[in-house]
Amino acid sequence: MQEHGEWLQQAVSEWGLFLSDQQLRQFAQYFERLVETNKVMNLTAITEPREVYVKHFYDSLLLAKSLDIKEVDSLIDVGTGAGFPGIPLKIAFPHLRLVLLDSLKKRVQFLRETADALGLKEVECVHGRAEDLAKQKGYRQSFDLVTARAVARLNVLAEYCLPFVKVGGYFVSMKGPSVGEEITEAKRALFILGKTTVEREEFQLPEGMGTRNILIMKKRDQTPKAYPRKAGTPAKQPLV
Repeated sequence: MQEHGEWLQQAVSEWGLFLSDQQLRQFAQYFERLVETNKVMNLTAITEPREVYVKHFYDSLLLAKSLDIKEVDSLIDVGTGAGFPGIPLKIAFPHLRLVLLDSLKKRVQFLRETADALGLKEVECVHGRAEDLAKQKGYRQSFDLVTARAVARLNVLAEYCLPFVKVGGYFVSMKGPSVGEEITEAKRALFILGKTTVEREEFQLPEGMGTRNILIMKKRDQTPKAYPRKAGTPAKQPLV
């Protein structure tokens, strides 16, 4: 695993992110837990070491090319699954106060145990739905940054995520190669949910492992109290 860690260290240092030996050990431990747990629970289709380091770890850290994470205090990762991008960002930026939200209880237990095993502090793992949690005090409009990685189409994601974002904060959606149509489709939702602007940055993953688009959305106004609508509604009746 050392060679993959050294590769990651070198790759991210090219854009000014430096990982210590301890952080590299945490990434190696995360990889081992991910692959071992994946044998009994569906966490990821990607298990080959180099692919995990590129498509999960490097890919998650790409967000730091688009935003200054050192200026971010609080982050909620919505629909986090196996912990991407939340856990890699927390390893690289230990100051973050991180909430990992997922609707599957077994995954949340995996995340909780992984955060403990890696010695990560100020990580809260929450089992629930975004539509419910975003209505609760302490979560609603409480985060500097909200992330979501390929969870749903952007107009649906916006309703899941923007209610968590402070005015002046950011929602970042990490997508694959084809996002132009989604951005157009989501314009009304982004406006309704916080007069939100969107910028798109495209990156090529190393070693020909694909194209990534990072959509950076700045929230400029309060989310109306009517949103998010009750659980299940955003997916069935997206804002268009």
